[in-house]
This record gives sequence, C-alpha cells and structure tokens, in this order.
Amino acid sequence: QVHLVESGGGLVQAGGSLRLSCAVSGSIFSINAMGWYRQAPGKQRELVAAIISGGSTNYADSVKGRFTISRDNAQNTVYLQMNSLKPDDTGAYFCNARIRQYSSSLHLSDYWGQGTQVTVSS
Repeated sequence: QVHLVESGGGLVQAGGSLRLSCAVSGSIFSINAMGWYRQAPGKQRELVAAIISGGSTNYADSVKGRFTISRDNAQNTVYLQMNSLKPDDTGAYFCNARIRQYSSSLHLSDYWGQGTQVTVSS
C-alpha cells in the first residue's frame, strides 16, 4: 500500500509564509510526478503546483512567483514553499503522487494524502 502524509499547514497573516511537506511511503517502484492541490469551501479542487520526475514544474497562475515546489527523491518527499500568502490561498491542501508501483506495471496510479489546512487571515 502507498501512503502520503502531509504536514506544515497552519494559520498565518497575509504576507506570511508556510512550508508544506509530503512524505510518500509504501510499495513504490517509481514516482512519475508529485503535486499539490487545494480546495476552499464551496469551490472545486485546483492544481497549485506539480513537479515531474525529470524536474520540470507547473504552477497555477495565481501562485506563480510566490510558491515553489521542490522534491527530495531520496526521501520520496515533496515540499511547497509558500511566500507572500494571501487570504485567497486559504483552503485544504492535498498532496498527490502519480506512482508506478511495480517495474512490470503498465499503468500509473494516483494517490492522495489526507490534507492539511492553510488559513490566511487579513
């Protein structure tokens, strides 16, 4: 089984910073990509940032220049450094990993963490 555990959420004032971490463990052959999604009450879940195994990254337009995604492949951990936080960044943040579980697997599978709450006050 594959498990994702997020940490680092909290309550901060606008302009502050937080660093989220997501550690992946379990039966894994390789991780194709990892990313962060967020969901505010009454809104759809949206992609915040993603990083592919080769190192390329993607960001939502709303966080470009403020958030940075990085990973430690040796520890199967992904980070999201969030600076200059805004109230609109408030939401539950979920870690996602796209994983090839076995060397013989023809398909990739998505796994999700439980989520960590980020609240940014005015």
